[in-house]
Amino acid sequence: MATPVIMPRQGQSVESCIITKWQKQPGDTVAVGDVLFTYETDKATFDEKAKVEGELLAVFFEEGDDVECLLNVCVIGAKGESFAEFDPKNGASETAEAAAEPAKEEKAEVAAVEAVAVPVVAGEKIKISPRAKNLAETTGADLRYAEASGPNGRVIERDVRKLIAEGKTVSAAAKNEYVAAGKDIIGTGLGGMISTADLNATAEVAPVAAAPVAAATAVDFGECEEVKLPNIRKVISRQMHASLSEMAQLTLNSSFDATEIMAYRAKIKDAREKLGLANITLNDIILYAVSRVLPNHKDLNAYFYEDKMVYFKHVNLGVAVDTPRGLMVPTVFGADTMSLSEISANSKKLQDEAKAGTINPDLLKGGTFTVTNLGSLGVESFTPVINPPQTGILGVDNITTRIKMVGGEIKPYQAMGLSLTFDHRALDGAPAAKFLSDLVNALENFTLLLAK
Repeated sequence: MATPVIMPRQGQSVESCIITKWQKQPGDTVAVGDVLFTYETDKATFDEKAKVEGELLAVFFEEGDDVECLLNVCVIGAKGESFAEFDPKNGASETAEAAAEPAKEEKAEVAAVEAVAVPVVAGEKIKISPRAKNLAETTGADLRYAEASGPNGRVIERDVRKLIAEGKTVSAAAKNEYVAAGKDIIGTGLGGMISTADLNATAEVAPVAAAPVAAATAVDFGECEEVKLPNIRKVISRQMHASLSEMAQLTLNSSFDATEIMAYRAKIKDAREKLGLANITLNDIILYAVSRVLPNHKDLNAYFYEDKMVYFKHVNLGVAVDTPRGLMVPTVFGADTMSLSEISANSKKLQDEAKAGTINPDLLKGGTFTVTNLGSLGVESFTPVINPPQTGILGVDNITTRIKMVGGEIKPYQAMGLSLTFDHRALDGAPAAKFLSDLVNALENFTLLLAK
């Protein structure tokens, strides 16, 4: 019997995924474990492997399609076997019904070319697919006039294209007004949810036709390569732009004597095989120290919104990771309740999964404070960018040799830099400096911190 392959749900917050590449084509022989296709969420990329053997009878979606989770993507079976009942485009699902667009609706649209779409109700939440969201942002489609035709009232790509075709777009000037007002017209809620209250709170802007695009002048740039941005790069771009344009960010730089933590790590390294200890790194030590100091500085273990602060009892520590697909920030939940060994093991597991592209998207959110380490790349000082709505992020710099006076004598020591960026809307410079001072003290007296 033919076996359908569904689009997996990677985490409870993921509603759909984009197929980036088909590794098998219809008619190909498939063995258990073969990669059928590659797909991505807005956070990570995954490979879907075959769980049965046979022939790939059909694929129901193309590369680049945004596919609802748990929907049939392809089907595997014996050569010549029937598979029509598994095709989601045959009316067996809400997506297929929406895609069919009944003839009576088409006639109604033709008869009412001049009609204006009914605006959504103020305050109502609108669901929008990642693909539709990206298209709306790049084209300026005015989502206030969107008519959701996707399953469960979801705005999908064709709804946005309809807005563009009808000239219902937002001018560049109006879009800049939205940004200046601190509004994201493409959706700021969880899972891409859009609040129309946010839209209606901005200045009323009449939809205008898209300006004609001037013909491009042929320019010889020599050899070059044009590569389409992956979804994760687009997400990083939007988040970082929003962070810098909407926050009052300020960075404080400090350093500490790393002699004690380096000696502690050396001792762990020497006794590791003999006692079966974990491979504790300097970054693990810093993560542990942050998890213990942060609860005493609640303004930095918090979320800032326009009209309120949300303070967290426990520390959910985001750890920035450089991956082949771009920056990811997995979360060590409840880091303040873990031992040094547990933080070390947990963070390494998350980093490995992020680099391999197999991490659960639910583990890429929920952080209350973030640590990013560029010290291994020789960076002495930098300005890390906050991941909103968090109020702070700690940058870890490299180790340099410095000198200080000890008993009237000049002695060299190993110093490590720290760069704290904080949201000045949420807290002032003095409290942020106090956190940095307490962290420096904890790291310079790390063995005492472990004794607490």
